[in-house]
Amino acid sequence: MKRERKNKPEDTRDVAYLGILIPDESQKEQILKTFGCKRYVYNRFLDERIKAYTEEKRRISYTDQQNQLPQMKKDPETNWLGEVDSTALQNSVRDLQDAFDRFFEGISKGRKVGFPKFKRRHDGKNSYRTTNNNDSIRVIDKYHIQLPKLGTVRCRFPRKPKGRILHATVRMNASGEFRVSVQCETVPDQIYEKTGRSVGVDLGIKNLAVTSDGKVYDNPKSLEKNQERLKRLQKKLSRKPKDSKNREKNRRKIAKLHQHIQNQRKDAAHKMTHDLVKNYDYICIEDLNPSGMVKNRHLSKAISDANFGEIRRQLEYKCAWHNKQLIVTDRWFPSSQICSECGYQNHDVKDLGVRYWTCPNCMAEHDRDINAAVNILREGLEKAGLAHIAL
Repeated sequence: MKRERKNKPEDTRDVAYLGILIPDESQKEQILKTFGCKRYVYNRFLDERIKAYTEEKRRISYTDQQNQLPQMKKDPETNWLGEVDSTALQNSVRDLQDAFDRFFEGISKGRKVGFPKFKRRHDGKNSYRTTNNNDSIRVIDKYHIQLPKLGTVRCRFPRKPKGRILHATVRMNASGEFRVSVQCETVPDQIYEKTGRSVGVDLGIKNLAVTSDGKVYDNPKSLEKNQERLKRLQKKLSRKPKDSKNREKNRRKIAKLHQHIQNQRKDAAHKMTHDLVKNYDYICIEDLNPSGMVKNRHLSKAISDANFGEIRRQLEYKCAWHNKQLIVTDRWFPSSQICSECGYQNHDVKDLGVRYWTCPNCMAEHDRDINAAVNILREGLEKAGLAHIAL
């Protein structure tokens, strides 16, 4: 559950800077030890909460468990917890509380949110978050960072972090690569100027997006282009003996390929959303439901590859950063079926194979995606009370 930070200055924004860590062997060992301690604390306190409620109908608060940590470090059975960064363990308890908050919030709002699960050692999502207390986290230069209990670690930052450091998250992905994400409170260098322009955006599978101006953003189709290579690697993996070194090497190759596919998707999304936010003041999109759309077994892979959820997330925070307005139209608005010239609704266009059509009412010729984008723009502006703005 995302928490709003208190006393945040109005003219600042929180920005995460991603870097690739290159730790030495002792630092690797310390990072892995921190992963294990964080996982132990999370699982122990989750088990404690479950037993307290099922056996005694009693709830344990976040504060009660947070206060147990100092005693656990003194206990002979768990004194090894004192060997790792203390703020990583505190944030692990906070993560557990956030998981329960999301679960109960989902129940109250009628959303399906899973009950907190125990963390496994080999789930490919090892990470810990450390808080910057007394300048314990410092970016020395573009190639070195200081982290609690690790000291100075080699690191490659594409962009050097700027501003007051709040916290850092150390991760190890499935391929064994270490990364660090440094969260900073910064004053923005640039706010995009107002253009007075508005645009409707129709997200799709064939093209990543088509705007009401007729601009087309190509879909990289990362998974589709790497599908054959992925298939070969997975076939090789299935033939390797379990627990063998060759199987582990092959597993890492697959993990690296998946990371490559993910990077391509995010890169395309960032370039598109950057261009939209820079050039338009009002951006209208549809309220898509990707989790429901992937139930279509014929299109599920292509829909997941299009990354609709990530595109919307990026538009939301970038519009907020640059004082632009993102307008989301109703999920059930039939944008593709309505003629943008006369308003006639053509139900034959429900067939996704129809890419071009002629309105039976006014005989206007339409490109399916551009017509939908124009309708999304008109509907969005009307919904936001901005119908007076010229299309």
